[in-house]
Amino acid sequence: MTSPTPVRQQYLKIKQEHPDAILLFRMGDFYETFDEDAYITARELEIALTSREMGKGQRIPLAGIPYHALDGYLARLVKNGYKVAICEQLGDTSGRGLVERQVVRVVTPGTLTE
Repeated sequence: MTSPTPVRQQYLKIKQEHPDAILLFRMGDFYETFDEDAYITARELEIALTSREMGKGQRIPLAGIPYHALDGYLARLVKNGYKVAICEQLGDTSGRGLVERQVVRVVTPGTLTE
């Protein structure tokens, strides 16, 4: 088995810091979920479950939502009892290489207001 890509390693590190939350991981114009989070997100939001290559021969389950639709999808996940961590891209995203990412907000059923 080959080693994961740098973005996969970054995702796994951030997910390890928020193991009890669905991690919405910003990649360009989408928030993407992977692994078990992707299965949950696809089921709860009734969106497509697909996969992405994250290393040679490694396909990872993926479900994504457009960044501009975050509020509605976030409300549905939280209303259904899920804790959600929102991970944004920071700094310059126009260059090549790994983009810095950080969780900027964690939303739980107790913190979401209508």
